Amino acid sequence: MFEQRTIKSLKTLLAAGAMVTLGSGVIANTVIAAPAPLVIGFTSDASGQYANSGASDRRGMLMAIGEFNAKGGVLGRMIETVHMDTETTPATGSRVAERMIAREKVGFLIGAVSSGVANAISQVAQSHGVVYLNTNSSSPTESGKNCHRVKFVWDGNGANFAQAAIKNSIGAYGKDVLLVTNDYVWGHNTSDATRKLVLANGANIIDEILVPQGTRDFSSVLLKIQQLKPQVIAVAVGGDDLKAMRSQIAQLGLGDKYAWVNNQQDWPDVYGLPADNLFGVFGTTWYYGMDLPGVDAFVTKYQKAYPDNKMKVPGNVFYNGYWATRSLLEAIERVGTTNNHAVIKELEKLRIPAVARMQNHDAWMNAKTHQMQQTIYLATRNANPASNDDMFTMLSYAAPEKVADSGAEETCQLESFADTPLYTP
Repeated sequence: MFEQRTIKSLKTLLAAGAMVTLGSGVIANTVIAAPAPLVIGFTSDASGQYANSGASDRRGMLMAIGEFNAKGGVLGRMIETVHMDTETTPATGSRVAERMIAREKVGFLIGAVSSGVANAISQVAQSHGVVYLNTNSSSPTESGKNCHRVKFVWDGNGANFAQAAIKNSIGAYGKDVLLVTNDYVWGHNTSDATRKLVLANGANIIDEILVPQGTRDFSSVLLKIQQLKPQVIAVAVGGDDLKAMRSQIAQLGLGDKYAWVNNQQDWPDVYGLPADNLFGVFGTTWYYGMDLPGVDAFVTKYQKAYPDNKMKVPGNVFYNGYWATRSLLEAIERVGTTNNHAVIKELEKLRIPAVARMQNHDAWMNAKTHQMQQTIYLATRNANPASNDDMFTMLSYAAPEKVADSGAEETCQLESFADTPLYTP
């Protein structure tokens, strides 16, 4: 990939050749150096638990970059990309970030689904001053205790989704709540946020079942659920683990027996599943079937860009990857430089009208935590789909200030600009 990038750069230089006349009257080509390309590093999973989401994330980033390159790039510089698989593993994420910065000379880093991986990448990025966009990981700690001056978080987090879902579920179904939790950072932090809300609303946590990453046999988990007889089951399980869990729940006919609450449901985790597998209530930040200005045009643009992809419509992960990348490039254009301090300050005051982002409320960047504040939606299975892709029924939505994560502001301590190395790619 590095060689391909170099060849592209040489072609750009040759294409900029100008005809000049030498003293002897001989006409020759002289090469006028074109601006060097701006290289962006994609730090998303291509293997591991979140490989499908990583691919969707990249498609969103690439569509945004394609829009800018079609009009000449950014600040006159064409945009090139380098991708390395972070493997849903924090150690790999660190190595990838170091290599991209040191060897590939990337200007910016974009991409994440696993919060553990995102945290690892952001530590490396902060040490070099490289702006990093965490597109799709949603642990509250990413904009809380693990925040960094260079990192911006674009997804809703577990606390946001829990506030939208838990209170309503307890009121509707009962106060005996069971937690089912992926045994890693995102699962634990999302579960902790849920626990606080359950107790604050006068309900009870009857137990918590931990699910190791990579679990494919959920028989023991489902047996324990049947023994405990909870009224509400709050699930913080993601990726391929969640696909396997949903399938086995449906096979046993348990989908409609309990009130299942997934704080967040990523589109790549459920796309193409049988309708029986899509039980319960879940949160999201965007859905292609919402009746809002711009949605139909966005879907058409996606289908034109990816006509052969098995995922025929975009979902929330693609949406986050697209908007993070687009917002970064727009910020660079506004400030007229790639200087990291200038770009960070511009992103800290970002505000995007609802009509532009295809949501019900304006979205804005919290300058204290670097998390995008946005509308949070609750959805469930569509019982009467118009097509195979018409999987969700949207139940409700909440304004950003109604589901804000106050805990993040209490625990986030962004580095000063003086302690953030200058970097101008």
